[in-house]
Amino acid sequence: MNLLTQLEEANKQIPLAEIMRPKTLDDFLGQSNVVSPNSPLLNLLKTQRLFSLIFWGTPGCGKTTLARLIATKVNAQFIELSAVSSGIKEIKETVEKAREALRAGQKTILFIDEIHRYSKTQQDALLPHLENGTLFLIGSTTENPSFQIVPALLSRVQVIRLNPINDKSMEKIINKGFEYLEKTYQPIEYDEEVVKFIINIARGDARCGLNLVENSYFASNFSNDTRKLTVDILESITQQRNTRYSQQEHYDCASAFQKSLRGSDPDAAIYYLAKMIEAGEDPRFIARRLIVCAAEDVGIADPNAMNIAVNAYRAVEIIGLPEGRIPLANAVIYVAKAPKSNKACLAIDTALADIESGNDFPPPMHLRDAHYKDAEKYGFGKGYLYSHYHPDEYQQFLPDELVGRKYLHG
Repeated sequence: MNLLTQLEEANKQIPLAEIMRPKTLDDFLGQSNVVSPNSPLLNLLKTQRLFSLIFWGTPGCGKTTLARLIATKVNAQFIELSAVSSGIKEIKETVEKAREALRAGQKTILFIDEIHRYSKTQQDALLPHLENGTLFLIGSTTENPSFQIVPALLSRVQVIRLNPINDKSMEKIINKGFEYLEKTYQPIEYDEEVVKFIINIARGDARCGLNLVENSYFASNFSNDTRKLTVDILESITQQRNTRYSQQEHYDCASAFQKSLRGSDPDAAIYYLAKMIEAGEDPRFIARRLIVCAAEDVGIADPNAMNIAVNAYRAVEIIGLPEGRIPLANAVIYVAKAPKSNKACLAIDTALADIESGNDFPPPMHLRDAHYKDAEKYGFGKGYLYSHYHPDEYQQFLPDELVGRKYLHG
């Protein structure tokens, strides 16, 4: 290592969030549903069994940390790639390393951060190596894998949903961060309101919380060998008001927003829109709730409501906030004031319930596809009446067993 490299290494400031990463699964907080004592994941790891996974969750919920801890638990070679800066070349290099490790009797875990950013071709390049056991994959993503991961890869992995860190676990993480800084530097005085403020700002993101702990510690007032941190200092750093917006508030506001739209109260809907924007909600999340309401609650009473809601989603994707608040507000008011009908929603739910309960029948013979050789000899399509030429003649469309069944009422 040359002198320049040595100086660069010496001057690196390792973030507190990296220092505080849990070293064992026992120290891993906030995902009790995944790593509780009798959870399926831990039971499999106890037997040294490995399988490919995708961790789906919000930023800072512990996806990378959990992947590293799993590798340590099963004594596997751990190779990290970022989908932002890697591709098929790096995958091939990793496969070679995995083969070398296998010859020495060691398994390999390939961790790919933001795996949803890989193209279909890049995702497909992983398939044969998962299939033959050369390596095991752990991917992390903030996006729904059902939409972002190709089906062939999705069928070879187990998707595990990680929740945002809950307030109780976040409080422990914050206090541990302050304790580390106190031991390393000087004591600090702070009260419960400081912790609550950081929890509110972090909103389930441990990395965000620890970054704020670190920044606020060094920004705090210092006298007589002791630091003093107040909410005023935190507000100055974050330039945000101490608004309570916990994980529960996130769900409560989203629920109230959608119910206000359904109840045709534009004033309440605008209020909850403003509350979510001020709290830092992803505007795309808000727009998705709006689309759901336009489809479920307005429905066929005003089909244009769906167009308005979808266009609002596209608008906030293009321009973001703060300007995105305007198309959102336009769409919210339109959907709230639109006439309401849930007939389409009830119709599809009733039909799905019929099929799930066993009323799953084939179409009548005259409606079946006849556009291939030998269809005629099976009787497929025989007797079908082209509706444009026979608009007034009766034709049965439902299966024989469901003739007369009504799904759309009114």
